[in-house]
Amino acid sequence: MGCLFNLEGKRYALDMEEDSYIEELRRRSGESKVYSEHQLMGLLIAEALGDEAHRSLYMKLAKRYSAGTLLKIAKDVAERDNVENKGAYFMKIISEMGILKNEGNPKIRK
Repeated sequence: MGCLFNLEGKRYALDMEEDSYIEELRRRSGESKVYSEHQLMGLLIAEALGDEAHRSLYMKLAKRYSAGTLLKIAKDVAERDNVENKGAYFMKIISEMGILKNEGNPKIRK
């Protein structure tokens, strides 16, 4: 692969072949970059529901509402074998609970 060195906190590669460089970029792009708690909670909710396509929605919900409560609901939904679309069912439950409305339970809102 070549020689790697660190300069001012940045990694550089010398003599890296173009193919291995592109493979390294592909590998890095597939990694999840989590910088805050709500992002992590959103990813956990998406993973629990098997709904990776909507992870940004779950991150937004976790930022705005109680992430712990949302994760508990997601885990409960995930355990139900008779639900086909767990993401949609999760959204229906939190909507019916009033979590998405202003007049919902104030304990659930952050």
